[in-house]
Amino acid sequence: MSIRFDEKVVIVTGAGGGLGREHALEFARRGAKVVVNDLGGSVDGNGASDSANEVVEQIKSEGGDAIANGASVTDLDAVKEMVDETMNKWGRVDVLVNNAGILRDKSFHKVSIEDFNLVMSVHFQGTLNCTHTVFPIMREQNYGRIIFTSSSSGVFGNFGQSNYGSAKMAMVGLMNTLKIEGQKYNIHTNSITPVAYTRMTDGLLPEEVGESLQPEYVTPAVIYLSGNDAPNGAIISAGAGVYSRIFIHETDGVSLGMGEEMTPENIAASWDSISDMKGAKALQSGPEQSIKIFEKLNQKD
Repeated sequence: MSIRFDEKVVIVTGAGGGLGREHALEFARRGAKVVVNDLGGSVDGNGASDSANEVVEQIKSEGGDAIANGASVTDLDAVKEMVDETMNKWGRVDVLVNNAGILRDKSFHKVSIEDFNLVMSVHFQGTLNCTHTVFPIMREQNYGRIIFTSSSSGVFGNFGQSNYGSAKMAMVGLMNTLKIEGQKYNIHTNSITPVAYTRMTDGLLPEEVGESLQPEYVTPAVIYLSGNDAPNGAIISAGAGVYSRIFIHETDGVSLGMGEEMTPENIAASWDSISDMKGAKALQSGPEQSIKIFEKLNQKD
C-alpha cells in the first residue's frame, strides 16, 4: 500500500539542505503541500542563505506545491507567523517534521554555557516552539503526525556532544508525554535517530563511509512515521537503508523491602540481579513504573 499525502500539509524545519531537504522533496513527490522552513544559516547557526527558496523551486519544477519560510525556530513569534501563513494558505497542518539544528561541539569541561544554551535553544526549544504551535490545530482537526529528529548522541551518548545530546534526549521525554496526550485526537508523535553524511557530519566520517550514508536513505523512515498507519511513541534508527527500533526498558528489579535489608550494601550485592534484562519491559507511561514497584513489593511480602 502506497503512503500518500494528497491534500495534506507538511511543515519541515531545517529543510534547506541535508536531511530536511530530502524529506521535503519526498513529501512533495507523494502529493503533500510543503512548507520548506530554513533560516539558511551555517552548521554553527551563523549567517543566512536562500536555501529554502531553492528547495521550493525544485519542488515546483517537479510539479509539486510548496512555500518557503525563513523563520528561526527559536523565535516563537516567527514560528507562529509561519503557522498562520500556512493556515491562511492551506487551512491545515497535518505533519510537522522537526529537523532544524546546529552544532557547537566541545567536551563538557570546555563548552561554554552560551554555546550549550544555543544548541538547546535551536534543537529542543525550537522543536518545542513548532510543536506547541501546531498541536492545538492538530487536536481541532483530529489528526496530526509529529516527528522529532533525535540522535544516538542523546539516547546513547557521544564524546563532545553534551549540549547536542541533552537536547536530543529532551525530545524523547517530550515525545513520551505527547504520545499519551495526543492519542485520543489521532496525533501520533515519533522520533528518528538518523545516521547520515551531511554538512553537520562532514569531517566526522570518512568520505567512503559517507557514500553509504546519504540523507535520502533516512527519509523513508520519516515518511513511514508520517503516514496514516504510523506507530505512536516509537524511536526509529535510520541510515544506509538499515532501520531498527530503539526501546527504553526497565528491568524487573529486586525488592529489598523497607526494613533492615534496604541498604546500599545490599543494592551492591544485588547489582547483577537488579541489572538482569530477563523480564525487562518497555513501560508505556510513568505511572506504570509506580504500579510495578508496588507489584514487586507485594511479591516480597
